[in-house]
Amino acid sequence: MLVQLLVDNPNSWIIPYVIKLKEEIIKQFNFSVSLIHKHEDVVKGEVLCLLSCEKIFKKLNYNRYNLVVHESDLPSGKGWSPLTWQILEGKNEIPVTLFEAAESVDSGEIYAKEYIKLNGSELLPEIKDQQGIITIKLILFFLENFPMEGKKQVGDTTFYDRRKPEDSKLDINKSIAHQFNLLRVCDNERYPAYFSYKGSEYKIIIEKNRHD
Repeated sequence: MLVQLLVDNPNSWIIPYVIKLKEEIIKQFNFSVSLIHKHEDVVKGEVLCLLSCEKIFKKLNYNRYNLVVHESDLPSGKGWSPLTWQILEGKNEIPVTLFEAAESVDSGEIYAKEYIKLNGSELLPEIKDQQGIITIKLILFFLENFPMEGKKQVGDTTFYDRRKPEDSKLDINKSIAHQFNLLRVCDNERYPAYFSYKGSEYKIIIEKNRHD
């Protein structure tokens, strides 16, 4: 069986986890696995995994299954950056849903669900590590139980907006404690926290001070 892993941004944070996923699929199931970065390189087969894709994949008829991983309790929390938005809401237990891609965004049948569990101190690299590990776990679970039947989404539908650079802006009149969740989900390279003061903007880099 051919399993295709599509990550349309070759510089995505998820690449190391997808490489690990590829190795595990080969080791556990001896399936053929291809890691691809261009939508047009997808071929007809059994399972396509759409992992952290930045563009919408449209050729859903090419493969029997088109798997997506989304960090919310669908149909609640459809849309962009659900993990980040929920942390900003103060949540420490965040659902991760494996579901079937459909023409309507984030609306397909659900196959499985896991949870990211945080204590409130983790910074983005630690949060992403849990996200990557659970992504691997969910897809391996699907392949172990192949073929699977999904369940229709039930409940109220909500959407998150795409995050913009200004969403990482700090308020200098609020305490660090009050804004810590914002600090911990900022990416020091791609979208760092910043603040404006006396006509200038200042970037904030946040890292844990680790003691051996």
